[in-house]
Amino acid sequence: MASTNSWTLELESKVSAPRKFRATVMDWHNLAPKLAPHIIDSAHHIEGDGGIGSVMHYNCGPAVPFNSMKKKVEFLDVDKCECKYTIDCDGIETSTWNIKMKPTANGGSVAKVECTYKGAEAKDMMLKGNESAAEMFKTVEAYLIANPDAYN
Repeated sequence: MASTNSWTLELESKVSAPRKFRATVMDWHNLAPKLAPHIIDSAHHIEGDGGIGSVMHYNCGPAVPFNSMKKKVEFLDVDKCECKYTIDCDGIETSTWNIKMKPTANGGSVAKVECTYKGAEAKDMMLKGNESAAEMFKTVEAYLIANPDAYN
């Protein structure tokens, strides 16, 4: 039986929490193929409109250790910049991600990502997921700084 493991990632940003949340969480399915095709090649809705219960299908790029994944939104509070979703992909029994973005005194934000996972092959895969998540947040930050009118 596979054990349950987890990791936590905290990333500071010069970008405000609402802008970062809208780009990284709410619109990642559109931004990722443009900004990080090596992580996400393409994405589309399977169910819903992006709110609670919605399911997205992602075709993954070569930087991710699986070919595709489905992401289901379990909790979403856009005003508080918080969400929880589960990811379904080969080699992982369960994977739950909690994302919270909080404002900082300098007008930026801190993103906290907590991932809990279980599966025989999950540990190596989810450690690569940690690296991809960190890269994703940094890539979005660079995009938002270069495009100050985006996601306002």
